[in-house]
Amino acid sequence: MATFRIESIIDRPAPAAWARLGDLGNSHLAFPGVLTACAFDGNVRTVTFADGTVIRERIVTVDAAAMRLAYGVLDRFEHHASIMEIIPVNPGQCRFQWVSDVLPDAAIERVAGLMTKGAAAFKSACEA
Repeated sequence: MATFRIESIIDRPAPAAWARLGDLGNSHLAFPGVLTACAFDGNVRTVTFADGTVIRERIVTVDAAAMRLAYGVLDRFEHHASIMEIIPVNPGQCRFQWVSDVLPDAAIERVAGLMTKGAAAFKSACEA
């Protein structure tokens, strides 16, 4: 199984960043330019990427107290599991941490590219 990790420091208090990340029905606003739409059906979120790709994600955990979100992509992979976390650094900053595990291993290149774009978009959205 291949793993990709990315993190960035966000110049916003952790609760403000979590408010964006935890608003699962508006993920396209948290990741502008990467996602263009999202919708829910139970615990399955369907997201549309800027290139038109549509995927379904099962939301596994939303832990507001820990500012942690876990999900898995239901399409396109043998296995996919991701965790996103907001970690306080100081009163005005936080760390956004995102880890994904995928099978097949070769899929990690595409996932890493999307995560890199997504992390940059999230940082920009939080700091705007």
